[in-house]
Amino acid sequence: MTTSKPTILVTGASGALGRLVVERLLAAGPGGAVIAAARRPEAVGDLVDRGAEARVADYDRPETLAAAFDGVDRVLLISSSEVGQRVPQHRNAIEAARAAGVSLVAYTSLLRADTSPLGLGSEHSETEALLRASGVPFVLLRNGWYTENHMAAVPAALQHGALFGAAGEGRIASAARVDYADAAVAVLTSASDQAGRTYELAGDTAYTLAELAAEISARTGREIPYRDLTPQAYEQALLGAGLPAHVASLLADSDAGAAVGGLYDDSGELGRLIGRPTASMPDMVATTLMQAGKPAGAA
Repeated sequence: MTTSKPTILVTGASGALGRLVVERLLAAGPGGAVIAAARRPEAVGDLVDRGAEARVADYDRPETLAAAFDGVDRVLLISSSEVGQRVPQHRNAIEAARAAGVSLVAYTSLLRADTSPLGLGSEHSETEALLRASGVPFVLLRNGWYTENHMAAVPAALQHGALFGAAGEGRIASAARVDYADAAVAVLTSASDQAGRTYELAGDTAYTLAELAAEISARTGREIPYRDLTPQAYEQALLGAGLPAHVASLLADSDAGAAVGGLYDDSGELGRLIGRPTASMPDMVATTLMQAGKPAGAA
């Protein structure tokens, strides 16, 4: 079902990544229709106002996926946010894509999912196996860590006078969510055949959490040390801060994986794919502090 002006559908379009991808697809003007698929179409009304078509797509309701994928050429399958339920949900989407004759499924996986020490890797690896077995042409966008995940901890670090984590001296090659969105757009709009490709995507530069703490210190003029905890102690600290149990567990496990290199990559593949440098950690710290109304005295 390949055309010169492909119809592109983005699942999870009401989420942070999906919304960015749809916005950038509309700006890029691929020529075909851009479909924003979400559980609640009213959640993407603003994208419709900008030229997207809204369709209902619920991973837990296969009948909505069949209708959503009808007439679609390329699908960005954004991984479900429901950890523990991803494999059956993704299976529903892949089966719908196959039935609809979709010409390409781009799946947002995890950096080196097949060998990742992160607990998140298993569901991504299983989804990749489903894609291989499906017969649907697919491309893997193995996204590394979002820098925003760490930026969310900056206000708490300032409040408590320290940045807490469990990543040891592990280096984290994170990138901004918009970097990963631009990578998806580059693949979805590419004139070259993307089927069968695997992209290992991460930031151009890496840092430790101690270096992140040092950057926060430098930009605020305050001493914000990094306090390295065991994964168990870090999880308890997150629970004590009011985070839901599944989020605390995920963050502690991810830090443990980062400690042994699970979030490090130096291939530069993401920057090459999007044709520009990825957003740097220092710049994102500065932006985060500015948005929080905090002083950022250092250049």
